[in-house]
Amino acid sequence: MDDLKRMAVFATVVDKGSMNAAARELSMTPSAVSQHVKKLEAVHGVVLLHRTTRKLTLTEAGRLFYQGCADMLAAARLAEQRLAELRDAPVGELRLAATTGFAGPLLTDALAPLLAAHPKLTLRLFFHDETIDMVEHRIDLAIRVGQLADSRLVARHLADWDCVLCAAPSYLARHGTPTHPRDLEQHEWIALEAGRANWATLEGPHGETEALRLEPRIVSNNIVAAREFLYAGLGVAIQPEPEVRAALADGRLLRLLPCWRFAPLGIYAVTPRRDAQPAKVRYAIDALRERLRA
Repeated sequence: MDDLKRMAVFATVVDKGSMNAAARELSMTPSAVSQHVKKLEAVHGVVLLHRTTRKLTLTEAGRLFYQGCADMLAAARLAEQRLAELRDAPVGELRLAATTGFAGPLLTDALAPLLAAHPKLTLRLFFHDETIDMVEHRIDLAIRVGQLADSRLVARHLADWDCVLCAAPSYLARHGTPTHPRDLEQHEWIALEAGRANWATLEGPHGETEALRLEPRIVSNNIVAAREFLYAGLGVAIQPEPEVRAALADGRLLRLLPCWRFAPLGIYAVTPRRDAQPAKVRYAIDALRERLRA
């Protein structure tokens, strides 16, 4: 590493034409600059510069060596420029992971304007309903629901989504419409937590609460698949309101017990633990927060 510094000093001496000018450029003393050049000559056993009181002249070896030093400096400056671009503007590949429930307009509406505004930014999406290792897969940003357990990661709050209880009209025509949370224990459920019963707590219009143990008939690790069974009239389900808003508006689903509420669903942007995030990640988090809170 010392040789690299000496090479940088030597190239600066040649570029600036004198030891004194190089010293000013590098915020060093002229004697320190001279010592770096002398050390290079001693290590490699060649004379790089002829020194007179009036000027410096490159030897043949010096000319050859200077070109390599100049190329090294140019590569270092290009690397610094690229780091600055990553820090200051959204460029490069953004690797984003999310559950399959986000594979739709919500994510597209958030990120399409960002991609349109920054042509040097590319996007690679990973949709998994199971939590994947962000470090192993080199994920820059993940969208996750609920609290974060992995201490190697950092979670930033994006939004809180209301959860709604809903069913298809065809299901309610066969099974009736519940009028109180306790009625729900007699209904068929579609759930995401496979292999065990679901607990649901509702808060009433006057602050009262009802905790229900609900045995699902249909369970899935994929919210999109579970929702298709909901549309098909095979049960009742708790759904994030933004994801079923269109279905509620057009009548494919009906909201049940509208005066009773579930705890909101926290949506988080998760990143590897770093002191500073590149601009592509910061811009994406801002775009997601604005869209998911809309």
